[in-house]
Amino acid sequence: MDTSTILSMAHETFTVEIDAVKHVKDQLNDSFAAAVNLILQSAGKVIVTGIGKSGNIARKITATLCSTGTLAVFLHPAEGLHGDLGVVTKDDVVIALSKSGTSDEILAILPVLKKIGARLIAMVGNLDSPLAQAADVVLNVTVEKEACPLDLAPTASTTAMLVMGDALAVTLLNLHDFKPQDYALFHPGGRLGKRLLLTVADVMHSGEENPRVGGDVPLPQVIIEMTSKAMGAVNVVEADQKLVGIITDGDLRRALQHQGSHLLNLTAADIMTRHPISVTPQTMAVDAIRLMENRPSQIMVLPVVDDHGRAVGIVRLHDLVRAGL
Repeated sequence: MDTSTILSMAHETFTVEIDAVKHVKDQLNDSFAAAVNLILQSAGKVIVTGIGKSGNIARKITATLCSTGTLAVFLHPAEGLHGDLGVVTKDDVVIALSKSGTSDEILAILPVLKKIGARLIAMVGNLDSPLAQAADVVLNVTVEKEACPLDLAPTASTTAMLVMGDALAVTLLNLHDFKPQDYALFHPGGRLGKRLLLTVADVMHSGEENPRVGGDVPLPQVIIEMTSKAMGAVNVVEADQKLVGIITDGDLRRALQHQGSHLLNLTAADIMTRHPISVTPQTMAVDAIRLMENRPSQIMVLPVVDDHGRAVGIVRLHDLVRAGL
């Protein structure tokens, strides 16, 4: 088949589904606000249920609610009839998805939901259906037609449900005053989570791994300390362990270039970089990267000091990159 025909079919699908979403948006009314308030005022969780393609959308809505600060669980209606309804309490709000509003599995659990005392939000495409009639709040996701040319496979209708679920989740997110830090807490394995949660303390080298020497230490011993700790640098400290400087591989190379054969007669204080940029263990790791990179010449290591200025460790750019930042 030629490319233009294929693209024409794709464009038609996009057009039908975009029109469906616009249609559902135009139908938004006080019922949406009622659904949001019902969830906000609930002392329990949100139970999302659906069967078939609507069930797949229900799972996605559940995941979005959970990741944006609203406690939610998915309930398979067929499994609910065989014990899983035990997850529902009287304080919960149930969101039931069904295009027709006549799905047998959904209708079968309604009497039990009512008996438990849970409130019901129906997301349906048929406002006269048994599901809509049984609900406390109805969210209208009626679409004029499916993108499927046979008008059979759920396509535009499931897209409408998905967008309605996103609208609920995002509205609740805003009303809960959900912050990026909250989102990161629920996504610790993602890049955003790491950027918002990871501190220097999580990646720094401290204790026996912390390379340090006194300012009066001869350069040969400095080199031994740098080599044994393999950090590419060494902290230079006073007797009370307060940081006074840092010596990096670059400092050694520059000293060799300028001092030549006299290099081994020098001490740490002779070649160290005084008053170096430093961070604390509580510094956000992403801020440490900015300190290293946002400067005329990048640096590869940073001393880590405590509240009293004592050198407690060192952090390398390599450590931060390896952590996923």
